[in-house]
Amino acid sequence: MSIRDRIGIDIGVKLPIEEGIDWAKENNVNFIDFRLDQSPQSFDEMTPARCETIKQKLADTSITMGLHTLSAINIAEFSPHLSEATDAYLQSYIDIAKATGASWVEIHGGLHFTSDKQKRMEASRERIKRALGYAEYHGVTLLLENLNWEPDHAEVHYLAHNLEECHFYFDHINSPNLRWAFTINHADLVPEGIDGFIDDMDFSRCDEVRVADSHGKYEEHLPPGEGRIDWQHAFRRLEGLPSFDAHYMCAFGSLDVMLKGREYLVREAEIAIG
Repeated sequence: MSIRDRIGIDIGVKLPIEEGIDWAKENNVNFIDFRLDQSPQSFDEMTPARCETIKQKLADTSITMGLHTLSAINIAEFSPHLSEATDAYLQSYIDIAKATGASWVEIHGGLHFTSDKQKRMEASRERIKRALGYAEYHGVTLLLENLNWEPDHAEVHYLAHNLEECHFYFDHINSPNLRWAFTINHADLVPEGIDGFIDDMDFSRCDEVRVADSHGKYEEHLPPGEGRIDWQHAFRRLEGLPSFDAHYMCAFGSLDVMLKGREYLVREAEIAIG
């Protein structure tokens, strides 16, 4: 599969899923991501009949779809009632992935509030283990994304944002249903950088590389070419990895901006690897 064919678009909630599949087919996009949670695809709107329709459209178009949970949901929650609700949230995503034929559910490590980091990390890892038990039973793959650094003085911080935190999860959860979504622009915000992640992480577990540019100061998803990331270097490193065949996922701006960004990435990749 060519680089262009491997670069997908994160549609999120910009279109209803059915329209998003049609849009992807019209624009020769093979990989797409959607977020549920709210209309046009809230949990309540994802009826069995609608899920079956989506599953059939995916089969008819040969498009690969994933679902992307909301990073604002705190997977590291341990408070009564909220903890049970967070488990149910992940289970609902897994149920809908199974019903629609989605190829993955992207998840996150959650949030900590500085003083409670260790307790939050432990709660997060245990929740992911529970979700994986449910996912394994239903044959659904979960992708854990490395999230972004927040300024040191911020009270709230994402988990799994650097190599140490990523290893806290991946080194201690051995389920074949737990895979990795590598977000390049998030890696650019930490000292180890993009090359550090490529050198250190096990890319045999990487199913998706999420792409946006970065100015390196704080979290902001820029179109490729508008930040400081050397895309030719990134493609040389990634495509030079043994047996690397993950898809890429654009996550910046509008649908039109992402289509233009995909063409920029294709040109950079062709220069880098031919």
